[in-house]
Amino acid sequence: MYQIVCNEKGSRTLAVMEEHLETIEKYNLFSDLLDSNGIVDENVLEKLRLNIRSMLNNDKPDAQLLILCQDILFHDNMKARGLHQLILLYLEWEKEKLEALKPELELESES
Repeated sequence: MYQIVCNEKGSRTLAVMEEHLETIEKYNLFSDLLDSNGIVDENVLEKLRLNIRSMLNNDKPDAQLLILCQDILFHDNMKARGLHQLILLYLEWEKEKLEALKPELELESES
């Protein structure tokens, strides 16, 4: 489990589980989310929420996506700073996954 800080004061935090990060990866939620300036503001958070609402607007929405929305993305504590922290956490998590695969890839390349 990870913790992200959602506001400048540090008084609002959210717990992020491995399953949340896997859901973000499964749906590629951060792809094309940021503009060329790379700034995460309330407009970016709203864009993400709108994208997810459209994904959930079907007869059988994915349970993991609903859990991510309830626990993180639509939580009262989630603000632009929290999304920025979530994106950074996700990037670090992806990097750790790649580092863990590195020995396997090296063994395959030696064969």
